[in-house]
Amino acid sequence: MTKKHDYDDIPGTFVFDAERSRQGYGINMFCMSLMKEENRKAFKANEAEYLKKFNLTPEQTEAILKRDYNRMLELGGNIYFTAKLGATDGHSFQHMAAVMTGSTQDEYAKMMLAGGRSVEGNRSKSGKDKPSKASSGKTKAKSTTLTKRK
Repeated sequence: MTKKHDYDDIPGTFVFDAERSRQGYGINMFCMSLMKEENRKAFKANEAEYLKKFNLTPEQTEAILKRDYNRMLELGGNIYFTAKLGATDGHSFQHMAAVMTGSTQDEYAKMMLAGGRSVEGNRSKSGKDKPSKASSGKTKAKSTTLTKRK
């Protein structure tokens, strides 16, 4: 039985804890295998067949084949390992993050440069962490400016 955690209430977030690590071992080992060129070639030649080398559930296999990154994370994938699959497909991490948030790369970049996603509406699934009326004053996120390295 899966133990419930306080962080399970955060919408759209799959915390990579020990339980999720065990659950996603096969996904993560598959993704790590893509570090080797010969494995990337074998995977791209016949994805479904290559995945049979790993102890994956049917749901995990389907998520990988569909490139459903959010589902991979839900099923135990680690974001840094699943990024190797995106790279194998020729995608940047920014592209993957945009896909995972349902936005374009440009929209995603603008959101992040503006301070990220608002916490309003993203605090909890249950609503138990809504700010109190006393603390509901709006605070503006501190903006940052990116500079080029010299």
